[in-house]
Amino acid sequence: MRPENQSSVSQFLLLGLPIWPEQQGVFFTLFLGMYLTTVLGNLLIVLLIRLDSRLHTPMYFFLSHLALTDISFSSVTVPRMLMDMQTKYRLIPYVGCISQMYFFIFFTDLDSFLITSMAYDRYVAICHPLHYTTIMREELCVLSVIISWFLSCASSLSHTLLLTRLSFCAANTVPHFFCDLGALLKLSCSDIFLNELVMFTVGVVVITLPFICILVSYGYIGSTILRVPSTKGICKALSTCGSHLSVVSLYYGAIFGQYLFPTLSHSIDKDIIVALMYTVVTPMLNPFIYSLRNRDMKEALGKLLRRMFFS
Repeated sequence: MRPENQSSVSQFLLLGLPIWPEQQGVFFTLFLGMYLTTVLGNLLIVLLIRLDSRLHTPMYFFLSHLALTDISFSSVTVPRMLMDMQTKYRLIPYVGCISQMYFFIFFTDLDSFLITSMAYDRYVAICHPLHYTTIMREELCVLSVIISWFLSCASSLSHTLLLTRLSFCAANTVPHFFCDLGALLKLSCSDIFLNELVMFTVGVVVITLPFICILVSYGYIGSTILRVPSTKGICKALSTCGSHLSVVSLYYGAIFGQYLFPTLSHSIDKDIIVALMYTVVTPMLNPFIYSLRNRDMKEALGKLLRRMFFS
């Protein structure tokens, strides 16, 4: 069915970031630099994992998929935001807006499932080290990624199909820098009860349940660490999980702050700041806090640089 039959609105107006015109240049340079860092940093992770055979393990398998997801996640919103900052034409077609929302939800959910898979990998590595290679087989890792893609696609598709049933009448101004589902629902003049019900239900499945699984995994990891008699063993375990916990804190902290506790933030500006955290800042920091601080990744990077400049 064509969009015109569903809504009298053929395009939406994105208000963008709440900054003064004279500040546009500074923020454009800042966010462009952050986006390029995100793309190059995560591509470097994928390249290092691909080239170094020592990194062909389940942990780095999931990490490479997380890096590609972060690149895609940022690319859904940031290029459009940068373009809008340089032009006065901030209209986005109906189909373009719906498509952006679909891929935004898809990569948000995929991030959640991949981070959960990485937590399970750390749980097996620390709590069942003797059975690690038996449990974390290549088939299981591939199956985990396939299931993550399937569930993420089902989640984003359900929201998208339900949204296309709504009418928007004359309201087409989105107070955001991208087509956020919550902002679009507020513009609709149709009954959005079913949309909100599915939003809550699916949110529990793709965000809350994975987060609970991560907490349970680290609960077992914590109890295992406390039983390790040597300080060396504890430090090794903490170094393995510390970076992942940092990513978990950044990602779920921003998600929960905006979507599960909306009463804590009535301000549109605060919603935009939180959205910037998990669309721009978190994907940029992941290469640093999860990989480039890792000894194996540093050794792989040094090996690559020596091969490039001294071979």
